[in-house]
Amino acid sequence: MGVQARDGDEPESVRVARVLREQIIDGVREPGSRLVERELSAELGVSRVPVREALRSLVGEGLAVPRRNSWMTVRIFTERDIDELIEVRGALEPLAIRRAAERHDPAALRRIRAALDAEGDAAGRGEGTAARRAAADFHEAVTAASGNTLLDEVAVTLSGRMRWLLGQHDELAEVYAEHEAIYQAIAAGDGSAAAELARRHLRTSRTAAQQTTERRS
Repeated sequence: MGVQARDGDEPESVRVARVLREQIIDGVREPGSRLVERELSAELGVSRVPVREALRSLVGEGLAVPRRNSWMTVRIFTERDIDELIEVRGALEPLAIRRAAERHDPAALRRIRAALDAEGDAAGRGEGTAARRAAADFHEAVTAASGNTLLDEVAVTLSGRMRWLLGQHDELAEVYAEHEAIYQAIAAGDGSAAAELARRHLRTSRTAAQQTTERRS
């Protein structure tokens, strides 16, 4: 399994981090599994230096946990971790959604709609990984649409963990329907309704994540 480039100017360590991040979020690398420099270097066809740098990035993002010597493990998200993530989402997401509705920027709305359409198409085909990635893209597009640069910066630091949380959903159609309702409220410029829908959506996310934790324990 080689490292596929998305951008010819993208540093190798960034590409390695992207591949590992997606594998962790998508569940290809299971919680608690080992991340060993030597093994990853051989598997991804790169030297150990970019692997080392990529693993450090993943630790900073909260997706990997350092161990002794030159290996790490994929983070096991505890019930407390999930509660804290949802608490932070509960503070930030309704604000971002309300601001997106109030700004009502046409270009931003098109980006949100594009992510939502991709999610709906993937959910309709039963393609779970693609649907979950598009669902995360939807949330990130909404945050960007808020126009609050500080909020966007905070969201970037939490992106990996939030994408993991959003990736715990199995009810693809239900999540898509909730996103559609949020989008319609944003498109209508109804910030209060959009924020309330976001708070309801968080309850769905909490239930999905808790069920995942229970299955693993």
